Amino acid sequence: MAQNKFDKFLQHRQSLLFQYKMGDLTKNEFIDENFYTIESLGIKPFKRVDNIKKAIYNYHYYNALAKFYYRQAKEFPKRSKQRNTYLEQSDSYYYEKDKVTMTLLRLLDYENVDAYFVSVRSKKLQNKLFEIVIRDPDVLFEINTLSVPFGGMEAYDLILHSKNTAILKKLREEGVFRDKKMKSLTDNYINQTY
Repeated sequence: MAQNKFDKFLQHRQSLLFQYKMGDLTKNEFIDENFYTIESLGIKPFKRVDNIKKAIYNYHYYNALAKFYYRQAKEFPKRSKQRNTYLEQSDSYYYEKDKVTMTLLRLLDYENVDAYFVSVRSKKLQNKLFEIVIRDPDVLFEINTLSVPFGGMEAYDLILHSKNTAILKKLREEGVFRDKKMKSLTDNYINQTY
């Protein structure tokens, strides 16, 4: 059976994650390769997100673009028009990523979800960046190309990050947010500058 473009993207992303973990790619190369894969496949986000696989795909799509445009912005002087344009694009994609994170959590009904603030070197992200770990092998087994292969995780854990206060509030309301700071399961990645 032929793979569709979305599955190709997700499988290639898994390969890039493995290369990053093994030290064959830098964080910047990982970000660039994700962006170029999206461009070369000509894929777009799903307009209607009515299942978990679509939600996870959209999360990775928006996250890849947000990080790419944020990195592009840093190539230009502060307060320059180009920098501001790229930052606006990045913020727009982060906004969409947060919307789809909420959709994903609703689709999962907050089951097998664990969330907490992560320890970060960045002063800007201190007490703001939190990690959402989805531990649901039954749900994620169908989409195992989407799991993140970093040390210390189960084979099918899915790791998401956000600073969005509405998501944080909802995680607390649902009783799945631990009010303590922990080392991220992707600590090397999130604490590496780009």
